[in-house]
Amino acid sequence: MFQPVQIAPSILSADFMNFAQDIDMIREGGAGYIHFDVIDGHFAPNMTVGVPVLKQLRKHTDMPIDVHLMITNPLVQLPWFLACKPDMVTVHAEALTGEGELQQAVDMIHEAGSKACVSVKPKTPVEVLEPVMAQLDMVLVMSVEPGFSGQSYIEGTDQKVRAVVEMARAAGSAPLIQVDGGMGLKTAPLVAAEGADVIVCGNAVFGAEDPKEAIRTIAAAADEARLAALAKAEA
Repeated sequence: MFQPVQIAPSILSADFMNFAQDIDMIREGGAGYIHFDVIDGHFAPNMTVGVPVLKQLRKHTDMPIDVHLMITNPLVQLPWFLACKPDMVTVHAEALTGEGELQQAVDMIHEAGSKACVSVKPKTPVEVLEPVMAQLDMVLVMSVEPGFSGQSYIEGTDQKVRAVVEMARAAGSAPLIQVDGGMGLKTAPLVAAEGADVIVCGNAVFGAEDPKEAIRTIAAAADEARLAALAKAEA
């Protein structure tokens, strides 16, 4: 059954001097999620926001918040963020390589009442997701290296999305699939056609002349590509 593609604007590209206004704006534009990027300067070469900003954001809006933890020690810091009651928490498989660590993180997120997502960087094979695939609410496929907004989409990410779809089917599950990095009017349809449900947009939304219209336009283009792919599969 067709499900419309959701746009998740990344606050990494928002105007922090007018943060509340930007959040209200993307809601009015029809955004499905707020993508809350947390980067610690170790896992990726940048530093962004943390728990204090998340607490204020949670008070300001009831929009679904996806906290994307690009940090080296998620098992230590997860409780800090989970206490803020985010709707979704995304951890990176690359930061949870010890025996049982990925499972432990997923369990922690679910036990706190949030939905669990695991992300893989461009060079990470999707096979690392197999042990927890059946328990995931969402998978995030990175289409750029984590760290900075405004990077260009890495070609071939759409095929990685397809691989995740196939793996999920084999596991008897159907997590949402999110793609983050270089997403915009030209690239969102590429991944939507292969099964992406949620598109993270940074500069393509917040850098647009009309951000609300950008959300609607990108979502429409992604939906069109997804519908065409479904029609082709059924033909």
